[in-house]
Amino acid sequence: MTSFMSAFVYMLSEKPRGVIYTGVTADLTGRIWEHKNEVHEGFTSRYKAKNLVWFETHPNIVLAIQREKSLKRYLREWKIALIEGLNPTWLDLYERVDEIENVYKPNKNTRMWNDYN
Repeated sequence: MTSFMSAFVYMLSEKPRGVIYTGVTADLTGRIWEHKNEVHEGFTSRYKAKNLVWFETHPNIVLAIQREKSLKRYLREWKIALIEGLNPTWLDLYERVDEIENVYKPNKNTRMWNDYN
């Protein structure tokens, strides 16, 4: 029997409808802390995208990585719609991560459906 280990896909931005960064992690609060404190140089430090504006939970890192790759191919307007569906005012959700449940559920016709049950 395998234990349930959550993983997360997330989006960061510097302001409403600004730059959008998409990432994946097994430790959401730890990874966002790293972005906020510019532990690593890169896209988010260069563009000041430090606000957690959207995230979703997956049962494991493999499925989360698959979803992240899919989201990175999304049109910008689709990403904005996802963000505004969860967070219409683009607030920084970092302090509220434990209060929000946004578990991803694939379409029932996809072959990944059983991985989420």
